[in-house]
Amino acid sequence: MKSTTIKLGLLGLFAAFFFANCASPKTEETTEEVVIEEVKTPTLTKIWETDTTLTTNESVLYDAASGKIYVSNIEGDPQGEDGKGSISIIDKEGKVVNQNWVTGLNAPKGMGIANGNLYVTDIDQLIEVNLESGKISNKYPVEGGQFLNDLATYDGKVYFTDMNTGKVHLLDGGKISTVTEGHESINGIAIGEDGMLYVLDKTGMKSLQADGTSMILNDVVTGGDGLVILGDGNYVASRWAGEIYFVNSDGSETLLLDTKNAESNTADIGFIPGDNIVLVPTFFKNKVVAYKLDY
Repeated sequence: MKSTTIKLGLLGLFAAFFFANCASPKTEETTEEVVIEEVKTPTLTKIWETDTTLTTNESVLYDAASGKIYVSNIEGDPQGEDGKGSISIIDKEGKVVNQNWVTGLNAPKGMGIANGNLYVTDIDQLIEVNLESGKISNKYPVEGGQFLNDLATYDGKVYFTDMNTGKVHLLDGGKISTVTEGHESINGIAIGEDGMLYVLDKTGMKSLQADGTSMILNDVVTGGDGLVILGDGNYVASRWAGEIYFVNSDGSETLLLDTKNAESNTADIGFIPGDNIVLVPTFFKNKVVAYKLDY
């Protein structure tokens, strides 16, 4: 009996050892590294400003072909036909190159370049200026025009807004027509690479479809003044009172600049692509201020 007990005990130890070693192998613990991509907040950094000789400057336009920056100066009443308005030229460092490149205008506002000409809105007419000579080559009265404001060009065509009538007009082949209407307090206008119109009015920033319908892209930047298309669904928009916004592709916005307390306006902004410089006409402060945009 003693011998049998010893054998059974050895057999039990063997079995325990066997099953312990045949059990499922222990897996190594693994940890997943989660990478959180930092979302960069867009910013504006001031880099220069002009002298205060650009009286009541309303709009700034950069010409990539020449490197010149055109500035429209109201100088008098924004709605007055007083002949005091002018267009100046400044360079990319903020130096005023030609204070009185074009004179004798009334209340010039939005500008655009097409067909070798600079076009500028002037209350109730569209002015055409030859880029080489700086001479006014044509004037296009707009029937029923009241407060022509911002302007954009595309494929040789000139589109411009009338803030009082809520219309977008078109100059094409020497003739003016109305593209769309019913946009209360419309001002800023820009055109995408595909020819799509984007505008700023009382409802915010929106796109205008070919069938006449519109889609609101952002409802915070209401009553906007200047509009720049950056690409990839991103935009920069200004409000005259002293605000500049970055609008993302998802329609959300970031306030880039607020100069209301300084009583410095942010009217119809311009943009230098490549350098990512936003050009801000300050209206009553009589100067243009340049900011570097990082986004």
